[in-house]
Amino acid sequence: MMTQALLHPTYFPSIAQFHLLLTCPCMLEVSDNYQKQTLRNRAYIYGANGKQALNLPIKHVGGDTGRQLYKDVKVENGFPWQRLHWKSLETAYRTSPYFEYYEDELVSIFEKKYTYLLDVNLDTIEILLGCMQVALQFDKTTSYEAAPQGLVDYRFLSSAKKFYPVAMEPYHQIFSDKYGFIPNLSVLDLLFHEGPNASSYLATVKV
Repeated sequence: MMTQALLHPTYFPSIAQFHLLLTCPCMLEVSDNYQKQTLRNRAYIYGANGKQALNLPIKHVGGDTGRQLYKDVKVENGFPWQRLHWKSLETAYRTSPYFEYYEDELVSIFEKKYTYLLDVNLDTIEILLGCMQVALQFDKTTSYEAAPQGLVDYRFLSSAKKFYPVAMEPYHQIFSDKYGFIPNLSVLDLLFHEGPNASSYLATVKV
């Protein structure tokens, strides 16, 4: 039996993270404290001006310690993040080969009312799997372990401050003539450009 990979569920996960989700058994880390500067509330896309961040606003509650469990972090819905994120995706990808093919499935994320960040992230994973016509179930942690036993720890892939080298072949991106190939963006970028070939491409990625 393959060893499970331990990953944070993030907002429209990166290509590296989705490679692991599709190619090996995964455990989702939902029991640790929330950390700033991570992909848990951020995704990177390829916009007309290059790499662009979609930041999902959260309510910062943590008492005197500033700490809060990831699963307890609430979305700040006083800010119209859903409308702005969808508009950013339309602006960046409306002319890509497969945006219109998937938009009806994806738009639900931007229309549903959310309370918790974790629910947003789990839904983005589920909808992306549906777009790729893949049915998977993931185990979730029930307690936090700094050095987990029997798991390969890939939680570092959720960092937005450090970018780890990931081997992937360039695929066509609509703005690549301006800024070149930008690797390891949100898997949305891959999906909109490669469509049904996305899952096959993900199998070739090396983390």
